[in-house]
This record gives sequence, structure tokens and C-alpha cells, in this order.
Amino acid sequence: MDNKASHLPHWALGALVALGAVSPGPFAAGDAMLAPVRIESGLVAGAGLGERNEIHVYRGVPFAAPPVGAFRWKPPRPVTPWAGVRMCTEFGPWCPQPKPMLGRELGGMSEDCLYLNVWTPARAPTERLAVMVWIHGGGCTTGSGAMAAYDGETLARQGVVAVTINYRLGPFGFFAHPLLSQESEHGVSGNYGLLDQLAALQWVQRNIAAFGGDPDCVTIFGESAGALSACRLLVSPLATGLFHRAIAQSGGPHGRNRHLRAEWYGMESMEHLGERIAQKLGCDKAPDPVAALRAKSGEEVLAAADASQGLFGKGNKFSPIIDGWVLPEDPGDVFDAGRQHRVPLIAGSNADEGTVFLGQLPVKGVLGYRLAVRTLFDGRAPEVLRLFPAARDAEVPAALDKLVTVSSFVVQARYLARSMANADTEAFLYHFTHVPAVSRSGERGAFHGIEIPYIFGSLQKAWGVRLPAEEPLSKTISACWVQFAKTGNPNGAGLPEWPRYQPDSDKYLEFGDAVGAKSGLYREACDLFDEIQAERRRNR
Repeated sequence: MDNKASHLPHWALGALVALGAVSPGPFAAGDAMLAPVRIESGLVAGAGLGERNEIHVYRGVPFAAPPVGAFRWKPPRPVTPWAGVRMCTEFGPWCPQPKPMLGRELGGMSEDCLYLNVWTPARAPTERLAVMVWIHGGGCTTGSGAMAAYDGETLARQGVVAVTINYRLGPFGFFAHPLLSQESEHGVSGNYGLLDQLAALQWVQRNIAAFGGDPDCVTIFGESAGALSACRLLVSPLATGLFHRAIAQSGGPHGRNRHLRAEWYGMESMEHLGERIAQKLGCDKAPDPVAALRAKSGEEVLAAADASQGLFGKGNKFSPIIDGWVLPEDPGDVFDAGRQHRVPLIAGSNADEGTVFLGQLPVKGVLGYRLAVRTLFDGRAPEVLRLFPAARDAEVPAALDKLVTVSSFVVQARYLARSMANADTEAFLYHFTHVPAVSRSGERGAFHGIEIPYIFGSLQKAWGVRLPAEEPLSKTISACWVQFAKTGNPNGAGLPEWPRYQPDSDKYLEFGDAVGAKSGLYREACDLFDEIQAERRRNR
């Protein structure tokens, strides 16, 4: 994209490839080469989408230097400028990761993974369109900004610049070790994946105007680990001024947040976990243990790390760490005190978040269910069982689904909305209940992550089949997200009335077979779990 949106002819592209100024890359069907755009590191060429190339897409744009070799487990560094034109027509590699849950797609992997993707309808840098930056989920262990469901074309067609990013995952993004902390000028290690997200947002501030975006109107949005990340960015002092609205889908600030050096929530410190992994890799006795760790292959690191997936997966949990620098405090403490970044917020959950995680729980009948509840909630178990009863074995899966849904997701969304409202900041709460007419969806209900292709308008790309009956809901929820990104408020002409969240009215918008405002979603249970979470933080 440039001021005239001219296209580079194919003979010119061929000449640039022959001269080595452009790296050849595959094109999607219908893509057309576009005139280069200048960003801080050099010229990038993208592709046009649509019959008249009305959307411009730039795939695989580097926002940081490759974190490989001696730069594994170091903060992201600036991109080395290049000469000529860099072709940005294919996605960058995925961060190395284990095979994901539920058989999701998995792309080519490399530790050289710090790339982002931009979709824009702008024809000139002066348009200053709202920007939406997507942070993908996957438990901080799997996923990529290149997944089919995250295609930004439909969002861009509604007048925003859509950006999806990669960040380091699992043991590459959240590995800590005392010797790595000694290397750091801040005396810390482990939050590399979160630093990557910050680097991507800094890149947006410096470069998005070249794609017609407004660096003063940036919305971060993410689901699951992406929402968890957004909540950490909301409390990180390093994120000040980098975004202006936030959307947290099925994720929040609570949970067993691991500390860099102290034992929290019954979990070993991340530095101690790093020492165990180094020992497992045989690097602990090396003359230079850090150099020995960096010399190990990505496959060896992945195997030794044994990263867990899902809420209840076996193995080691990797996620953002309370390190005293990137995250100075437990996020819940910051929200409680009203010291989070005060930006307009959307937060919400789905009706059946728990179904995709139930296979990780060895709970078969009523006795097992009651034992699990007592293990998880100790002295508060009788109150939990009263709200989520199961008198017969056949009732256990549904009870467990609702328990996981409310205790891990609904309560987090309400807590976020309530915290913002208490800080006199606009917040909007939602609950997604629609069960799509796709294979196997009936047994999982409105499951974890099902709202994503509706928001992106990527239903056919995500599911591989067009379902016209699903398109009206997708257009509604997608338009709400875009309106919020543009104005800080999801209300607008032709959109459902979405009341601002207030603790006393406890109103939310349901995206279901019908869309409308309701109030008091699992109010009694949310009150109970708020108390339990506060107790856990006091006793951590």
C-alpha cells in the first residue's frame, strides 16, 4: 500500500527476485503483488485481496530480530534493516510447540518466529484507522497468529487495521533460571513471551501509520492465553501508552500465577523449575550452564520442559511470571487496588467453557466429583456442591462443565468488568451461548474458543464449510468488536443495545440464538468464587 495503491507488475517482481532484492514466496489464489510500503526496517511488499485488491495484507513482517542461538532467552532485539524490498506474502514460522489439544492445525516451526501480519483497507497513511491487535491463545504453549480462524480480512473490511502476532511460547517464552537472571540488567528472567507482545505493540506504535493505522487508537484483544496476556499487559508498567482499549475473551488475571523466586500457590518458583529442566538436559554441571542450555536443540528443550496444556494437563505450566519488573505484582492485587491501566474494556465468557477440558479430569461418577470439589475448594466445598450439584453419575459431566465454566471463566470476566467499573472506567460484559451447527458442536455446546471465528468473520476459513445460518450472529458480534475498537463503546447504529457494566445492576449482553441484555449471570456463584480467590491470594 502506498498513497496511490499502485501495483507492482509481475515483470518487475520477477526482476527484483532475480536481483536478489526480493525473496520469492507463495501467493494465495487471487493475490496480487502490491507496491512496497516503507517501515522503519525497510520496504515491505504485500498482497491484495478481493476483486479489486480492496484489502491489503502483509504476512510475516518481522517485528523483532530472531531470538535464536545466543539470543535464546533474551529480550527481543530490534530488526536488522534490509536493502531492497522484502516480500511479505507468507506467514512466519510458528514458535516450536508440542502437538496441540483437540487436533488443531500446526504450521512449520522455528525459534525464528517473531513475525506479525497486517490487514488494511487504507489507501493512504493519512487515513489513521483504528487498529486491532490480536494475541492468540493456546495456554502460552501452543498456537500462532497465522491460524485460519484469525484471518483479519473481514475485520479490515469494516474499516480497521487488523494485526495478528506471534510470541515465544512454553519453554522458549517463559523459561527462567538464576544464571539467566544474572545476565539481565534487571536481574530477572522468564517473561520473554510477554516482552515479545510488548515489542509487537511498540512496533505498532512506530510503524502502523505506514499502513493507514492510528497509533493513538489501538485495541488489544485475545482469547484464553491471549486474554490472560491482555490482563497482564493491563497491569504491566512497561505497557503504558501502548494500547487504548482491551478485550479479554475467556481469560483473566486470576489463577496460580507463578513467581520468579518465591513459592506461590503451592508451586515451585520458575527459577527452580528452570534449574530442574537444566539438570534434566544435563547442563547443570557444564562449565557454562547457560551456554550449554542454548546449545540444545529446540526439540530437546521441548522434551525436557514437558509443558502442560489446558487447565488440567499434566506437566509443567509455562505462563507469565511475577518477576518484579515486567509484572511487579500479582495482577489481582493491582486490579483490586484500581491501579490497572484504565482503558475501556470488553470481557466475557462462553456457556460451556469446561467441555474441552473435562477429558483431562479423571472424574467418572458422583463420588469422584465430590472428591475433586473437596480437593479444589477445601473448606468451601459444601457451598460449591450446593451451587453445582450432581446426585447421579449421569449428571456429573454437566455439573463439572458448569463448575469449570463459572469458576475459571465467568467469574474472571465479571471481576474484570467490575474492577474497571469500580475504577470509573467503561466496561462491557458478555456471555456467548450460541451452539453452532457444525460437526460435534452439540456435545461440546458453546465451548472454549467457539466465538473466535464469529468475531473474525472467518467461519468458512476456520471450519472449511460455509454455513449461512451462522453469518448473521457473526456479523453482529464482529461489528460490536469493531465499533468498540473505533470508539471505546460497542454501541452504535444497527447494533444491539449493550449496557455499560455496573456492579449493582450486573448487566451483560448475551450472544445467543437471540442477542439481548440480561443481568445477574451466576451472581451467587461469582460472589463465592470472588471470595475464594481473595482467600487464595492472601494465603499464597
